[in-house]
Amino acid sequence: MDERKEYFESYADEWDKMFTAEDLEVLSFLLDSFNITAGSKVVDLGCGTGVLFDMLRRKVTRTGLVVGVDFSTRMIKRAKRNFPFENVYVIDADVEHLPIMDNSVDYAISFAAFAHFTDPAKVMAEASRILKPGGNFHIIHLASSRELQEHHHMVGGPVQNDRLPPYDEMMKLFDHGHFINVKITDHPGLYLASGIKS
Repeated sequence: MDERKEYFESYADEWDKMFTAEDLEVLSFLLDSFNITAGSKVVDLGCGTGVLFDMLRRKVTRTGLVVGVDFSTRMIKRAKRNFPFENVYVIDADVEHLPIMDNSVDYAISFAAFAHFTDPAKVMAEASRILKPGGNFHIIHLASSRELQEHHHMVGGPVQNDRLPPYDEMMKLFDHGHFINVKITDHPGLYLASGIKS
């Protein structure tokens, strides 16, 4: 097994516990600001154990759909066990090669995952491909890019050098993915990058 995958597999049982009530409150506030409507299709890229699933499924309602994608089989199994709802699906796959149709999704969200993607350009291209024109892509971390880089360096192992692309690089990634109205917030406790597929 690949060292990176093994690292995340080892966290499957603890992942949920890493997020505090305050974290969930911040996430709830952020998701509210995305104006996700009933009937929407949302894909969670690097969903882990499904931390966002409950909040998302309530927003899309029974008429919508939440799809989580992750390469960690143990995380996916836990997400399935945690959220056995009719409108929540999980896929064991690599976010660089999404088994999802073109122009079929209203929102793509990556929470606590983008810094770990080995080829962010590919992930951005895939997010753009699956989104409908006018669809939104949101990248969320509950830490600034600097805090995140320092944290990963301290943790060490396969995530030691994981980081978010610098501002200019991230803007270019969104540009190459044909996203417009790109906004990046990067301050202590929050990194949020958002764009709309043109």
